[in-house]
Amino acid sequence: MELDPHYAGARLRPCRLDVDRRRTTNYAAAVGDDNPRYFDDRRPEGLIAPPMLAVALTWPVSSNMGDYLELKDFPRDVLMTQVHYTERLDFHRPVRPADRLTLNGQIAAILPHRAGTHFIVRYEAIDQENRPVFTEHIGAMFRGVTCRGEGVALDLPADPQGDWRAGPVWSRAIKIDPMLPYVYDGCTDIVFAIHTSPAFAVGVGLPGIILQGTCTLALAARELINREADGDPTRLKTLSCRFSGMVRPETAISVKLKMRNEENLFFEVVNQDGEKAVSKGYARINPP
Repeated sequence: MELDPHYAGARLRPCRLDVDRRRTTNYAAAVGDDNPRYFDDRRPEGLIAPPMLAVALTWPVSSNMGDYLELKDFPRDVLMTQVHYTERLDFHRPVRPADRLTLNGQIAAILPHRAGTHFIVRYEAIDQENRPVFTEHIGAMFRGVTCRGEGVALDLPADPQGDWRAGPVWSRAIKIDPMLPYVYDGCTDIVFAIHTSPAFAVGVGLPGIILQGTCTLALAARELINREADGDPTRLKTLSCRFSGMVRPETAISVKLKMRNEENLFFEVVNQDGEKAVSKGYARINPP
């Protein structure tokens, strides 16, 4: 299969959604994040959502991309080849229960890659007052799909520049409970059978079910916020990474802060075999 990069720039049909308290607290509970800002509704400033909830809010569009693309001639069969490859989130203000959001999507890049084609969608989430809430650049790898020509990229944020060979400054081991993929699936509605069906996972060549990549990233975000932002999630302004390896239930991961340069943090997550499950991790945390 081949994909023509001239589709870059095409817009997606807007998606409107309501956020409620159950959705925000469920996400925090799924990743074992007991930060009182996510649960204690006695706080005068009210509840906020964990930053990584953003990936659950955009999932209904990403998982049904063919229904949202305003392109009649887009080859929808390429969507069946995709795996989550890159992630970048820029947070403008926290998501809160009772938010009414609109997601506006656009194909931001179609680029050649040695493994296939890197397909990046930009989501802009705005609230009922038309104010920005978060921006996501979610990248899929279309495995075995050729990109015609040199590809097209539209106003992508610059890649962070850091040294992931340094450090680590600190490392935190986290055990992955055998039920975590199921809990994350049920609490987030990020549903894909390789995370909850051993038969399906083995059938597509995996050794068994694997943990959701966004769950691994959420665990890393939890550690970064607690250790580097004094537990204040509103200070996290950017989070990005590549998903480069598998995490199996009943194993352990290590979140490693490799380098700290003022507000810029460079991290990775290593899996049970010492391989990078999350690579090129970057977080920007504002001063208090």
